[in-house]
Amino acid sequence: MTGGIARGGKSIYGASVGILMLDARFPRIPGDMGNAQSWPFPVHYRIVRNASPDIVVRKGGEGTLDLFIDAARALVQDGVDGITTNCGFLALFQEEIAAAVPVPVVTSSLMQVDFVNRMLPKGKRAGVLTISASTLTQAHLDAANVPAGTPIGSTEGGKEFTRAILDNEMELNVALAREDNVQAALALQAENPDLGAIVLECTNMCPYAADISAATGLPTYSILSLVTWFQSGLQPPRW
Repeated sequence: MTGGIARGGKSIYGASVGILMLDARFPRIPGDMGNAQSWPFPVHYRIVRNASPDIVVRKGGEGTLDLFIDAARALVQDGVDGITTNCGFLALFQEEIAAAVPVPVVTSSLMQVDFVNRMLPKGKRAGVLTISASTLTQAHLDAANVPAGTPIGSTEGGKEFTRAILDNEMELNVALAREDNVQAALALQAENPDLGAIVLECTNMCPYAADISAATGLPTYSILSLVTWFQSGLQPPRW
């Protein structure tokens, strides 16, 4: 509001960030970006129907780009000021979605890696923890400007997390999922003595960021940290 006059033009007010959601049914616990209680500010969700975790993560999002673009345009029409997604693998679509809408777009937590590297002491670098190293391709990394040679760890082969999320199961053993994430992070650290920080590719890893940081002693960044920063520019506080 300026000078006592309210300006219109939107359908929805107060939610600057719009989130493109995969079409999934697995539990989204607090800390997961798909749980609205995870955010300290309002967000606006739109589900991209038929874009399942399996298709987006294991199959490169085949056949879904137009679905994401249509959903992004609908979010803008609703009134959001910026758009993000709830899967790091959607870095593949960063350029196309950003070109299709008139607002800022940040598709993937991976886009933080280069920035985090610039903050670290000399001789240290960020590593990535992903839900599926076997399908995280060079194309994904290049689309997010992840530096060549970045260490990558994964929860694949664990007891719970990767299987429950990618197979879109109705139940999630949270304790086992937490253990998978912590153990994967410790393995990544053990294999890379120069590791100075961890960036969580998967948005479903956010509930375990504090556990990962406590176990490794390293700063741990996620889609929550990235989008909180993103929001701060879309809607700066007025002092």
